[in-house]
Amino acid sequence: MKLDILAIGAHPDDVELGCGATIAKEIANGKTVGIIDLTRGELGTRGTVETRKEEAENSAKILGVSVRENLGFADGFFINDKKHQLEVIKMIRKYQPEVVLCNAIDDRHIDHGKGSKLVSDACFLSGLIKIETEIEGKPQEQWRPKHVYHYIQWKTIEPDFVVDVSDVIDIKMKSVLAYKTQFYDPSNTAPNTPISSKNFTDSVEYRARDLGRLIGVEFAEGFTVERYVAVNSIFDLK
Repeated sequence: MKLDILAIGAHPDDVELGCGATIAKEIANGKTVGIIDLTRGELGTRGTVETRKEEAENSAKILGVSVRENLGFADGFFINDKKHQLEVIKMIRKYQPEVVLCNAIDDRHIDHGKGSKLVSDACFLSGLIKIETEIEGKPQEQWRPKHVYHYIQWKTIEPDFVVDVSDVIDIKMKSVLAYKTQFYDPSNTAPNTPISSKNFTDSVEYRARDLGRLIGVEFAEGFTVERYVAVNSIFDLK
């Protein structure tokens, strides 16, 4: 299956929080999108591997993605080495995306920055013909995505560009709230975490609202880039 966009996150829910609305918008525009979770989020204070898996599947249905896979890397302990790079390369070559969306370049959780660099490096290495990989005994062809963009997570990072997501912000929020064990629920007796407060859930929406305000729309999501973004005309800019 060839995808237009492959969104990758260190944990289940990273993609939804960082770029869920952009994914929903591109799917509505006819693009095919897949999600790869690097870990199962097994070190999370709330929930279990089983509940996170179920929540991720429910969220994927809400977004309408074509496929979602989990690489089963060790939550908190995966590193950016050859072993992990090759596993990500296999996914990039399997789905041959034009665009890869990945974790924030710097963030509160150590896995986010690590995941960001790991995926970025794998996107480059995936284009090298002398790196050989195979899936189910079949050799893969090299593939390098045209674009690698990083979404924004806990920290407030100045975006290089923003996407108007006013028409799909409700889908994003539904996909986020599909992770019932992770986010605000006054009936949940599990220990509180930085993301389980009502303030955090509200912040997901008001960050999008603030980015939207800055470009004259209701809601937007921001991304950083690894190289200049080119346009054909200055009139392409809104």
